[in-house]
Amino acid sequence: MTVEIKKEIKQRYGKIALSGNSSCCCMPGECGTDASPIEAAGLIGYDAKDLESIPKSSILGVGCGAPIKLADLKEGEVVVDIGSGAGIDAFLAANAVGKSGRVIGIDMTDEMLEKARKNATDGKYTNVEFKKGDVEDNIPLPDYSIDTVISNCVINLTIDKTKAFKEIYRILKKGGRMVISDLITNKELQMHETSSEQWCACIDGALTKENYLDAINKAGFKNISVLDERIYMEDNARKITSLVIKAIKE
Repeated sequence: MTVEIKKEIKQRYGKIALSGNSSCCCMPGECGTDASPIEAAGLIGYDAKDLESIPKSSILGVGCGAPIKLADLKEGEVVVDIGSGAGIDAFLAANAVGKSGRVIGIDMTDEMLEKARKNATDGKYTNVEFKKGDVEDNIPLPDYSIDTVISNCVINLTIDKTKAFKEIYRILKKGGRMVISDLITNKELQMHETSSEQWCACIDGALTKENYLDAINKAGFKNISVLDERIYMEDNARKITSLVIKAIKE
């Protein structure tokens, strides 16, 4: 099942990269919505003015929040964006940390990496690079090397959330912070109840709020706080909520 899910994730997000998300998948609400990627980004918290400052093709409308707005990035910092996609958060972070800072996007989908690298070249971003990696298995960066890790609705796609958070913890410097958005649920599914398609949509792999925060705690993080919480979708079966979470490596 794990192999099947990861294969499905790569296929789905590879298609999103190639199409520019013209099918509107993995946006707030259901696939098939009429919202454009830029409109969808606005729905989850991005400012239109900020989006005008980065390559338009980096905005695919996927995600469930805008953790970049609450990360308090400072000039000169080294930032990692987990599941960087076409580069939206990486480029916004690059604008915040300036030429003296550095941003590294990590993604496991070849098509996304190719699109992000082209966007970086076209946008003349010299302080951004994109690397292939799987947050659950190995982030290709040294221990204690990063000031801040950001991520937008990506850890939810992993099978073992605690393992993913341990990798993030490993690369952060002492005192470093993680600021991420993700989805939680009021009712978890057992693995045999899930489908790879719904897992890829960040639904079937969702944990309860208690278990999600516990996974962060088990990875070693302290001072864990929920910065924002809002309903993402709700039906008769489950309620899905979007959180923005901050945690510190002491």
